[in-house]
Amino acid sequence: MKQKICVVDDEAKILRFISANLRSVGYEVVTADSGEELLEKYDLISPDLILLDIMMPGKDGFYVLEELRKFSHTPIIMLTARSNPKDKVNGLNLGADDYLTKPFSLDELFARVNAVLRRSQPSLTDASAGASSVIQTGALQVDVGGKRIWIDDEELKLTQTEFSLLEILALNLDKVVQHESLLSEVWGPQYRDDVEYLRVGIARIRRKIKERLKEPEEYIVTYPGLGYMLKSVAALSE
Repeated sequence: MKQKICVVDDEAKILRFISANLRSVGYEVVTADSGEELLEKYDLISPDLILLDIMMPGKDGFYVLEELRKFSHTPIIMLTARSNPKDKVNGLNLGADDYLTKPFSLDELFARVNAVLRRSQPSLTDASAGASSVIQTGALQVDVGGKRIWIDDEELKLTQTEFSLLEILALNLDKVVQHESLLSEVWGPQYRDDVEYLRVGIARIRRKIKERLKEPEEYIVTYPGLGYMLKSVAALSE
């Protein structure tokens, strides 16, 4: 079955250009010319990935992204003609999986689409293939094979990118994973120097964990200039 990509942009020429090229490499493509249209038709469209323009009349891409993240973990790549770093950080903070600045080459578009879709698929590595393997530290449980996370037996919802980050840290419990390794594994080798992606992703995971925790325990430890570690935490009952 073809993977379905929804392209959202108010410029008809851009919609046609991106759609035609994505279809040429085997994707099913649906389009929306506004954020409102995407929100209205989301359940009907049910995309595997969304390419979302920021600068649109009416509700801009940031608003639409924030609304989508209230109920959806579908991977989202933001598209924008603005190169302001604050826009990039804002998009990542709101839950975007990637950020692409116009104009971009088709090779770059395909590479980022492929990378994000790859992260959203079940892992084929030996560590996570086959039967589910649950890694627990304190109240946090990471079901590697099942791609699910619980805190105190209540499921914690993460985006695909956030789960991929936490999964790698869990598989390396009590070991420091370097920035370059995390970026290469989760986003791809071409992102190994984009530490901002990593900082924002880790911050979002920490925030979601802390919102659920009954104890003020820090699960993810920062090693400045080096990387991050998910540490073993004793269960409350111990």
